[in-house]
Amino acid sequence: MKINELPTPCYVIDENIIEENCKVLADVMKKTGCHVLLAQKAFSNYALYPLIGKYLSGTTASGLYEARLGREEMGRENHVFAPAYKDEDMDELVKICDLIVFNSISQLEKHKEKCRNVSIGIRVNPEFSTQNGHEIYDPCGKGSRLGVTADLLRNADLTGIDGLHFHTLCEQNSDDLKKTLDVVEEKFDFLLRKVKWVNFGGGHHITRKDYDVELLCDCITHIKEKYNVKVYIEPGEAVALNAGYFITTVLDKVKNSGITCLILDGSAACHMPDVLEMPYQPPIYNAAKQPDEGGQYQHRYRLAGPTCLAGDVIGDYYFPKELKAGDMVIFGDMAIYTTCKNNTFNGIPLPSIYSMDRNGDCRLIKSFGYNDFKERLS
Repeated sequence: MKINELPTPCYVIDENIIEENCKVLADVMKKTGCHVLLAQKAFSNYALYPLIGKYLSGTTASGLYEARLGREEMGRENHVFAPAYKDEDMDELVKICDLIVFNSISQLEKHKEKCRNVSIGIRVNPEFSTQNGHEIYDPCGKGSRLGVTADLLRNADLTGIDGLHFHTLCEQNSDDLKKTLDVVEEKFDFLLRKVKWVNFGGGHHITRKDYDVELLCDCITHIKEKYNVKVYIEPGEAVALNAGYFITTVLDKVKNSGITCLILDGSAACHMPDVLEMPYQPPIYNAAKQPDEGGQYQHRYRLAGPTCLAGDVIGDYYFPKELKAGDMVIFGDMAIYTTCKNNTFNGIPLPSIYSMDRNGDCRLIKSFGYNDFKERLS
């Protein structure tokens, strides 16, 4: 089927864009010798892992289940970081992971005896924020629980530590990485000179059109050569940026206080939770976020979901024609932080997942039903 023939709501993953993004990341690896890992927290549709694994070094996880998924479905380098680990999880992680990063000195001391056959590292917090308006995603915010500060590390027993990990970015360009690296070098030079690898974390929007890839490569090469270390980066969004669509249908129109609201069969709260959490407003094909002077986009609608949550609102958009019940609305950039974060609040069904090849043909990857809602409960 073609995309306009699919039953809604559904997600569609564009294999061609996934591959083009991976080629950009593979080129960074080729130019610098760094290792690029897929951060599964942003995109974990493992049906695409064979394609991604052709280009990237492996996966990184935020816990046991993601680590198992990376090992089982990509089978390349397998890394994990979590703010804290359960004893029983660590027993399995040391068997399936190549590299484990700890978030605190106490976690390092507690678990490092189990990690004799894996490489271990410590996450640091440079206390240098480059965020602008997304405090929920700022690991360097005041009182952050993520990473160890330099004052606590300087006199700590770091025996057995192989690497240093920092993650401070969110959808940012390489100029913010450069600023952060300057601070990391200043504060953690004593550790950088002892380790075998450095992980720059994620948040690098490498496949965005305006991203300065050359500066990223310079940053990687500088750290590699100055400290004689292996460098990792672990983007999630960059792998699947702009590679997904969320296809919805208008169910009804509701008017209130001069605003016409379109009720869709897709929900912000259930199907694209980052819209509310971040928050942000995704693009829509053949629509605009502001009216244009030429008058093409003048029909204003507020798009909202079918749940009982009053705030289940995606945003206001302008369309070139009047919309009615039964019309299709296609959201862009819906591969990342969607299928891995969606939920069944209100008993709203999970959307099916399709992949689309370079010819525009869609195949069903996974469909869901009532039991997927019921079996989460008791």
